[in-house]
Amino acid sequence: MCNAFGHIGCEVTLTCEPGTIESASGLVLPGVAAFGYAIGALGHLAQLIKELALTGKPLLGICVGYQMLFDQSSEYGRHNGLGLIRGDVVSIPAGRTIPHMGWNLVKLPQDMDLFAGLGEERHFYFAHSFYANITDSLAKVAYADYGFALSVSVQKANIYGVQFHPEKSSKAGLKLLQNFYEICKQRAQKC
Repeated sequence: MCNAFGHIGCEVTLTCEPGTIESASGLVLPGVAAFGYAIGALGHLAQLIKELALTGKPLLGICVGYQMLFDQSSEYGRHNGLGLIRGDVVSIPAGRTIPHMGWNLVKLPQDMDLFAGLGEERHFYFAHSFYANITDSLAKVAYADYGFALSVSVQKANIYGVQFHPEKSSKAGLKLLQNFYEICKQRAQKC
């Protein structure tokens, strides 16, 4: 992930230091590990990240980082998420190939900031077995067809999330990361 942001000219710091997190122009929760482990690894930083997002700092969750934006997950037990967006993370329904792995076409709503300049649909790379059942009426949602309408991206004000891996999604993924970087720069200029 850091290499992908570096490729587009974004200075990235991988840190657990509260001061560095507070001074960043934007935050990224990367897509690594199972939900329970990932949310547990945040520890005391979970509250700080939540507070910063609620004050307007851009936040992008990727894969399990996306899933942590929601209320709860049922992956390997019941785990509370950050609760920034209403919804629960549940298993992909039976009858589909699990994990959902590889490229899938995503319908791109034109009113979602991350997809600016990407057109009406693009392929992105996925690797997951759980997905977000989004119930937040204030959230904008993008979907892919996986035998059902699979929610794969969300935007609620300055809070963004993608189930897929933009860093593994070629030019479309880099454009999405560039869009997030631009969002962060615009907010930093206003502050």
